[in-house]
Amino acid sequence: MRGLLTVAVPAPAEARFDPELGWRLHPQVAVRPEPFGALLYHFGTRKLSFLKNRTILAVVQSLDHHPDARSACRAAGLDDTQLAPYLKALGVLAASNMVVPREGP
Repeated sequence: MRGLLTVAVPAPAEARFDPELGWRLHPQVAVRPEPFGALLYHFGTRKLSFLKNRTILAVVQSLDHHPDARSACRAAGLDDTQLAPYLKALGVLAASNMVVPREGP
């Protein structure tokens, strides 16, 4: 499977993504749905990311409504055998500050 995400600027290697935690879109990120998936633009960092299908778009848009990233993936219809590329894409988004850990309960 080809990657689910293209990021215009490389992300720092030290960022950590834990799929067992709650995540949300950064408040400065705008989502523009497209036929292929979506464009994400971070107004603070001026980074642009491409989501390459509608499933990863559904996951990203629903992160704030689920207790953790895995739950958001499962709610989008992904089973455990399909999770790896989606969790990797979320990790890249976390490293580029497009998604951030959700604070509070």
